[in-house]
Parts: sequence; structure tokens; C-alpha cells
Amino acid sequence: MRWRAALVGLALLGGLWTGGGDALADQTDTRLNDLFELLAEAEHLDDATRAADRIWRIWIEHPDSDVSDWMRRGMGAMNDGDLVAANEAFERVVRLAPDFAEGWNKRATVRYFRGDFDGSVADIQRTLVLEPRHFGALSGLGLIYIALEQPEGAAKALGAALEIFPLMPGGRERFEALKDQFKGRRL
Repeated sequence: MRWRAALVGLALLGGLWTGGGDALADQTDTRLNDLFELLAEAEHLDDATRAADRIWRIWIEHPDSDVSDWMRRGMGAMNDGDLVAANEAFERVVRLAPDFAEGWNKRATVRYFRGDFDGSVADIQRTLVLEPRHFGALSGLGLIYIALEQPEGAAKALGAALEIFPLMPGGRERFEALKDQFKGRRL
């Protein structure tokens, strides 16, 4: 249970943004390349956090105002703990914009909280097809694998997230603790 609570923060790092981004964008925004470079090379947590925050702001925006409105509704409902309304909003997002990675990621988060691990994994896989650098989706996948007592998958997913975001708050410590917890088992 400790792992579940600890990784919820990791999985949702920045994932409940309610503010707008720098522009109407999505995972195809060209600014992301420089931000991911900064994220990977940051030597200080403050620099990495600023880059991650900007990435999340870009990820949640979409050029279609209807999609952006449904994203905001879903995030507001999720922040309020209304998982039914959040799920309905993110269902609308993925129907309106099936190539919008963050719509899938947000629905994966709601599905996780509703206990639908299979649905959450499927949405995470779609997210990663659209945005392979999605450290939030990867850390969420690690959370699911921990809940399913699959340490190999958890370590692989969390390790992949740390390759993208090496200074992820608590990430390295959680990764090492996961390895320690499952000593003797192949990770």
C-alpha cells in the first residue's frame, strides 16, 4: 500500500494541471524537443521541474477549442474527485481527438483510480505510441505494475521514465527501493 500512495504522486506529477499552456499545442509542438533536452540534461531539480512543468502545459493543450474545453472539464472533475464526470469528459476527448496523447493519458489515470487496470494499460500504450517520451504515462504504468505485483514491469516502466526525466522528484529513490523490495527476483 505504501508503494501505491508513493507512486500516485509520481504517476500524476504535473498531471492535474488546470492552467493553460503557452499556446494551443499538443504532443506535436516543436517546443517540446528543446524542453525534453533540458529535462534530460538538467543538473538541478529546479531546472528539471521548470522544464517538466512547461511540457505538461503544452501536453494538455489542443488546437481544437472543443477538445481543450473537454480537457479542462475532465481535469476539473478529476481534481474534484468526480471520476464519473472526468471519465465522461476524457471519453469525449479521445473520441474528438484520437491522436491527442494527453487525452488518452488522462483517461488512463481515471481508469486507474476506478480500478480498471486493463483499460488504463491500454490507454497508456496508446499514449506512448503518440508520445513515447511521456514520463507521466510511464510512471503510471509502473504504478499499475506495482499494484498487480509485477515488479519486472514496474522497474522497466519507471526506469524508462527516469531515462527521460532523470531528476524526477522521488523517482530514483523509488526505483532503487523497488529493486530492494524485490531482491532475489529478476527485475
